[in-house]
Amino acid sequence: QVRIAESGGGLVHAGESLTLTCRLSGSTAGLETIGWFRQSHGGQRVGIATITVRDGVTLYRDSVKGRFTISRDSAENQVYLQMDSLQPGDTAVYACAATERYLYQLSPRGYEFENWGQGTQVTVSS
Repeated sequence: QVRIAESGGGLVHAGESLTLTCRLSGSTAGLETIGWFRQSHGGQRVGIATITVRDGVTLYRDSVKGRFTISRDSAENQVYLQMDSLQPGDTAVYACAATERYLYQLSPRGYEFENWGQGTQVTVSS
């Protein structure tokens, strides 16, 4: 069983930055791809960024390219999402997920992911 815990959410003003942390524990040896997803109030869950565990290949949703950066610390079993130039449209619950599949494309909805954290709220005020 894989356990996932997110942290780092909060309330910021437009233009500011936040870094989210995803801590993975338990049976992590077989994991291949870690992803960040978000769901705004009343909206669908969407894929934001993913990173492969073995080689660090990253994929991003178009709307966050150039503003968000996903990275990993394999030794610490942690994945980060650096979010810069935040906008009110980025307001959502952000969740980290992990899968044993090596994904070559950004997962639109996260259906490929078996393991999920509970999420952390990010609110961006204008």
